[in-house]
Amino acid sequence: MKRDRTRGLRVGAHTVTLHRQDKELLPAGPGANGGPDLTKGDLVAYYREIAPHMLPHLRDRPLMLERLPDGLDGERIMQKNVPAYFPDWIHRFEVAKEGGTVLHALCDDTATLVYLADQAAVTLHRWQSRAPHVDRPDRLVFDLDPPGEDDFEAVRSAARLVHGLLDEVGLASGVMTTGSRGLHVVAVLRGRQTFDEVRDFAKDAADTLAAAHPDDLTTAQRKEDRGERLYLDVQRNGYAQTAVVPYTVRARPGGPVATPLAWSQLDDPDLTARSWTVDNALGQARTDPWAGLARRGRAIGPAARKLAGLRES
Repeated sequence: MKRDRTRGLRVGAHTVTLHRQDKELLPAGPGANGGPDLTKGDLVAYYREIAPHMLPHLRDRPLMLERLPDGLDGERIMQKNVPAYFPDWIHRFEVAKEGGTVLHALCDDTATLVYLADQAAVTLHRWQSRAPHVDRPDRLVFDLDPPGEDDFEAVRSAARLVHGLLDEVGLASGVMTTGSRGLHVVAVLRGRQTFDEVRDFAKDAADTLAAAHPDDLTTAQRKEDRGERLYLDVQRNGYAQTAVVPYTVRARPGGPVATPLAWSQLDDPDLTARSWTVDNALGQARTDPWAGLARRGRAIGPAARKLAGLRES
């Protein structure tokens, strides 16, 4: 049955007006055999259902919204500033930028998540810090970018190496699929150091691994300098840089989802960066693969000193 073009949905303390829920946003994925495309209504339903597992990764973090109002073949809007028409009950936080400020949306409740989905915000990208202390990151991200679409074994190996090094210097970390090509390894911090300090540590860690595995890993930013090596990308650790939020949908056919994993799941031979979609991500979320990780944050200073000792030896 075709959905109404406009209807109200009560979500917690707010009523969200939904528009054109039959609007197709993403085509069906490979192997769908003529299955249905992902509509805006499907996106709203997914984000409403996944909200209890996703909100802890969103609260108080400035967002960049990746919006596809006309679907995957239309304009892609990377939106930082909150439009004037957003409801007053959506939280905002103003952050400084060169020459001015940016007013970011914060997603602190299910109603906001549903509203953003209705705005065709398919993918949510978050800061590595929380308001009001946006200059003190409490997350550190290694983006593992393989040289080819089908070279996932290299991504697994790199994730294990990053995990091993972080563990050796005393930082707890989790791994997640990106829903695109690779994996993210996310370390938890106490949020006491600056972005410059965290970025410098991430660069030193990546350089250490690349030096130890020069045939397999690289920190070269220029693609032509990487060859067939996996790129250890730490650029997401700078001020105002963002990374995809756990459980967000990616703007690709089939609606793949960036999904946290238990480290043991890297051993699954069938694992890919797009193993989870809007159809099955909730089941993975219910296993709570990052249980307790957020409470294990450590200061970057001791880890940086241990890393320096490893580099000297």
